[in-house]
This record gives sequence, structure tokens and C-alpha cells, in this order.
Amino acid sequence: MFDGPRFAFQEGLSPQERTALSYARLRFVNEAAADPVGLASDIESLTAMHEWAGVVDPGMATIASIHWNLHIGSLLDHDPGGRDLYRYARMDTVGTFLCTELDHGNDAASLETTARFDPETSGFLLDTPTPGACKWMPNTSGTGGAKNAVVAARLVVEDVDHGVFLFLTPLTDGEGRHYPGVEVRPLPQTASAPVDHCATSFHGVRLPFEAMLQGEHGRLSRDGTFVSALGNPRKRFLRSVKRVHAGKLCMSAYSLGVTRHALAVAMRHSHRRLTSGMTTGRRVSLIEHRSHHVSLLSAVATTYAATLLHRDVVRRWTSGGEAQREETERLAAVTKAWITWQARSVMTECRERCGAQGLLLSNGIAYQLAANEGTVTAEGDNRVIWVKAAGEMLLGGFTPTAPSEAPAAGRSLDDSGYLQELLADIERIWHSRARGRLRNGRRGDPLARWNGTVTPALQLVEAHVHRLAAEALLGAVGKASGSQARAVLGQLHRLFGLRQVRAHSGDLLAAGRITADHVHQLPDAEEDLVEALVPYALQLTEGFAVLEGVMGGHPMLRTSVPAAEMVPA
Repeated sequence: MFDGPRFAFQEGLSPQERTALSYARLRFVNEAAADPVGLASDIESLTAMHEWAGVVDPGMATIASIHWNLHIGSLLDHDPGGRDLYRYARMDTVGTFLCTELDHGNDAASLETTARFDPETSGFLLDTPTPGACKWMPNTSGTGGAKNAVVAARLVVEDVDHGVFLFLTPLTDGEGRHYPGVEVRPLPQTASAPVDHCATSFHGVRLPFEAMLQGEHGRLSRDGTFVSALGNPRKRFLRSVKRVHAGKLCMSAYSLGVTRHALAVAMRHSHRRLTSGMTTGRRVSLIEHRSHHVSLLSAVATTYAATLLHRDVVRRWTSGGEAQREETERLAAVTKAWITWQARSVMTECRERCGAQGLLLSNGIAYQLAANEGTVTAEGDNRVIWVKAAGEMLLGGFTPTAPSEAPAAGRSLDDSGYLQELLADIERIWHSRARGRLRNGRRGDPLARWNGTVTPALQLVEAHVHRLAAEALLGAVGKASGSQARAVLGQLHRLFGLRQVRAHSGDLLAAGRITADHVHQLPDAEEDLVEALVPYALQLTEGFAVLEGVMGGHPMLRTSVPAAEMVPA
């Protein structure tokens, strides 16, 4: 579907036209889905859709994620309450999600929007009490037709604040006209995907009793009696918006898809584009030059590791029980931040390796690179979710692996098992450093104490995700069916691992985990792996199973590029 003409890149559209096209394409996806409502609960299929959607239309991928994961997913995760979801199956209505406020982003548990219970009607009055409480950046314009929102608001009953819950709120009718009391102000164009971002406020919007999304975390009777299995309002809030955890898997999948595509484009270009071969009259492809291929092959190793790590986390998500839920959610958060950051780095490298041609939106890199910035912030700002994960890991959510008893002097950097041990050593070093800072921090000043701890704690999170990504890549080596595939994947694993070891070689040497000889060997070991991988560079990116129809539409990859579209490198 995504490789067909309906999703071909269209040149020359305004941001508003691109947004309208994205909503039209959203309906194409809905038509193709065997069970449009059930897609929200099928995390494997939902994340897979994100991997392909972002490549062809970042704006559509964004609104699709909001519609299926955050909106329909939230409806499915709460008591049904007699809600008719068939209109979503027909896509008579597009769903959106309103949580973040202008003054409350990463501290969303403190948001101010209120849903005040009305005892006379057993309904609610939805209000935005201050300018800073407007919902910030949801896709709530009239573009796209009828829209419903799931709105996070404080449940207030007889002036008692019971915490934040979700309320199903109609926004626009079939003609895209906003209902009374719904104030929507379009926001300036962003640097990311063209989506109809808006500031949205509510002024005495009346909602029926059924609008409140209820569950074990909070139930309200028609007479205003409130009961909850969770006494903590923060826990109620987290339970209400739990779909943001699945959203982290979706954002990771989106970033992986556009990263693999960009890398495949850059790799094909590097094999096609000719340049000087260092001697008079000799022309060679760009990939022949070490200065060109070293960064691309490092990106290939990272992208394989990131993809396999994501597959691992999705499997844990779908097969793990409630006992592992907290750990799995933390892993999804850590993975999301790392993958979306790596996507930025890899795509930036790919854009540069394609020269000025990489700047053309129609060549499949620059447009997706800019749009990827949205994933860095969506479903939790990367830095903040890593800070949260760091605190959890220090307070009992992580136990370092015990060091190997084998002496470092007898180990080889060609040994993948040894490299995995070194990655675990890096984790342990930063864990110990962060724990020491936490124990010895300034008493009586929690902020100062955490400020002294957070830097090594974040290094711990980074080391943790690198080890897990390398572990996932090494696992693929063992599963490969042919000896050549095992050899090449093994080389990718060692290249990925060596780069992390080199970055922390001082700490590893000081801890006795590597020797001075190992430190001297590191540069040559990396160079040897890069040289060995060059013959397989194109094959490795062809293994991404990219959308060939989309690739064929990129001007710089066409067999014959019209003169008007040619851009000098």
C-alpha cells in the first residue's frame, strides 16, 4: 500500500495542502486495515505501520499515531460505557488526544484543565481556567472533517479535586466546524512534519456523564460518588494516560523506518555517484573512499542494532505479563529516546553524504529528518524520560552484571563475548559512580543531591541501552542461517561494540577491564572491520526491504536524471 501511487511524494504543496493530503491518506490506511479499531490493540501491527508510514508521509504518520494509539487506544483501555466505536471503523470521525498544556508539558500531572461534575445533569463542564492551561499543539483544526478528542482534565466534584482523567469531547462536525465553547487557534508552522497544530481551549463545554473514561483507577456514579482502587492522584493520572507508553514504541518504529530508508538512499547514491580515484583519469564510486564509507557503515551497525532492539522490546511488550510491566515500560522509554536520537544522527550523516541533492525533499531524507524532531519530544521528552529511568535504575530497578573473572590480558577484541562483557563493565562503572554521588550528596537539599547524581546516572542509562542493543544484534548472529550472514552480522556487532568501548576506554583501563595493548589496538580493530564490511555495504542496506517504488521516485536515484533536477554535489 505505502509503495503505491497514493503515497507518492507530491512536489510544490503548501503546508496546509500537505496536511489535507495527510488526512486523505489516513483514510486510505483505514480502508486497508482488516480491523481498523482492533489495530489500536495490535501493537506489533501498529508499530509496523509506523515503520512504513513515516517514509512516505510524516504528517500522516503523526496523525495516524494520535488517532489509533492515543485516541482509540485510550477508549479501548477504559470501561466501554456503551461507546459506539463503529464510526471510527468507518472513519466518520478522526480521533485526537489533548493532554499537554502550554504551561504543563513534562509535568502534565499538574495540568489545570477542569471537568467539573454537574449534579443536576450528572454531566460535566469542561473549562480552561487560565491562558497557560490551553492544550498545546494537538491537531484540532477543522482540516480532516469531524473530530473527537480525548481530553485530560481534572475531575472536580463539589470542589474536591480527584485528579486527572480523560473525557471524550466532540470538537468538530462533519464540515470541520468547531462546536460551541471549543476555541481553536492555529499555531505557526513548525520545523517538523506539517500537521494542523493548534492551541485549544474550552469554555463551559457541556459533556454527558458517559464522556468520562472510567476504570479501576477511578469510577464516578451518577450521584457524584467517587471510588478508586488507587489512592494516589498521580497514579490515577498515569493509569489514565498509559497509552503514551505504547506510543513510545510507535515513535521508535517511526524513527527506525525513516532511518533505514535514508541509509538505503545514501548507500545507493554512494555506489552510483562517481568521483576522483586519486589518479588522472580514474573515476571511482563514492563508496570506495574511506572518508565516505566509514560513517555510513558505522550508521549501518547502529541501525541494525536499533532495529533488533526495538523488535526485542515489542516482543517483551506483547508477551510479558503484568509482573514485568513496569520494567518493560521503562525499557520502551529508554529505547524510544535512544532510537530517536540515533535517527537524527544517522539521517544527518546520510543527508551530508548525499551533498546538495540530499536537501531535496523529494529525495527522501531531509523532509523525514526534520519531521523526526517531533519524535524526540512526542510521548515524553527524551531527556526527561531518561532522567526518570535513571532514578528508577538507581533505586532498585537495575542490578549490574558481575564482572568476569577472566584476566583482561588474555582476551581479544575480536571476541564478541568479550565485547559484551566490556559493555556490561561500562554499565557497572557508571552505576557505581552514580550510586556514590547519590549516597554522598548534600543532605537536606534533594535538588542539589540529584543534580550531583544525574550526570553519571544518565551515562548509566546510555550504557544500558547500548549493551541491550548490542545484545540484540549478537542474538541475530546466532539465528542467521548461513555462515556468510553470521560472519557479516558478527562484524557489525563488533563494530558497534568497539565504538562504545573506545568511548569509555579510559574508565575500562583504569578498572583493569582492558589493557594498554587493547587501547592501542582499538583504532586498527575498527578500521579492519570497516574494510571487511565495505563489500557488503549495499547488500546490508538492501536487507532493509525498502519501498522500491518510493526509491525509484527519488530524483537522484533515477537511471537518467533530467537536467533541470540535477544538483552538483
